[in-house]
Amino acid sequence: MQIVSQKFLLIYSSTVSTALAVVILMSAGAHKGQTFDEIDVHRINVVEPDGTLRMVISNKASLPGVIVKGKEQPPNDRPQAGMIFYNDEGSENGGLIFGGRMNEKGQVVDSGGSLSFDKYGANQIVQLAGVDDANDRFAGLAVSDMRRRIWVGRSDDGSASVSLMDAKGKKRIEMQVTADGDPSLEFFDGNGLVVQRLVPDAKP
Repeated sequence: MQIVSQKFLLIYSSTVSTALAVVILMSAGAHKGQTFDEIDVHRINVVEPDGTLRMVISNKASLPGVIVKGKEQPPNDRPQAGMIFYNDEGSENGGLIFGGRMNEKGQVVDSGGSLSFDKYGANQIVQLAGVDDANDRFAGLAVSDMRRRIWVGRSDDGSASVSLMDAKGKKRIEMQVTADGDPSLEFFDGNGLVVQRLVPDAKP
């Protein structure tokens, strides 16, 4: 009886272990590729196999502060939802944010969006942005170094312009068409004063 019991326990143990392994493998396989028609989620973290954070998709309440090499800096005001990008070291290097609401005075605030990419260890070098609310109205593309160097877009007064700045961020050339359709080309000195302005000959 003892030999039979030992054989029975051995078979039983092997069967249970095999069944458990199959269940685990099936469960692991199921998590690799699932299809959902709809998901409600507050935040999604995309990470590398070693845990390095590479992207966050989040609502406004759960959007993290600035993260540098995996460590979040003191919280700051980020009134938008969005998607934040991180480099190979887990440091923020760009993102897509968007928002918009009406305050208690009936004014539209924080309305617009921005897609930006940052220089390593510094601020953004390319930004595509559009804002139209009670405080600001502009849309365009900005290219920066340590400071803004190029702006292509529409300003608050409805003018369309292309501005070129020097390394100190001071405007040196601006090509502009006003909302009324008046074109001009202006050149500035290092102090921001217009040194030459070109406009078309007046129509008769």
